[in-house]
Amino acid sequence: MKNKYIQNFEETQIKGKEIPQFKVGDTIRLGVEIKEGNKTRVQNFEGVVIALKGEGVSNTFTIRKIGANKIGVERIFPLYSDSLKTIELIRRGRVRRAKLHYLRERTGKKARIKELRS
Repeated sequence: MKNKYIQNFEETQIKGKEIPQFKVGDTIRLGVEIKEGNKTRVQNFEGVVIALKGEGVSNTFTIRKIGANKIGVERIFPLYSDSLKTIELIRRGRVRRAKLHYLRERTGKKARIKELRS
């Protein structure tokens, strides 16, 4: 049971955001705002969603991509963060797990996720 003032504050935070529906296994591209000194720019981060966690304002998701020299990079983003400028769904994945942490040990073709055909 949440305090009604906290619940009201969280609803106003969520109301202004346009978030596409995505789930674990989907490949998404994020436009993340990066501040360097007094300048800001938007940098894309593209990868597979391996985990969703939380509810409401505290909702977070983890994205994994393979970077340079085949090194895996994972980042955790709050869903309703001000630094997220765009969220673009690239492809839907067909998985049978709620968390895809097993992808950490896999590389190459073993780490592929089947595409969901609709």
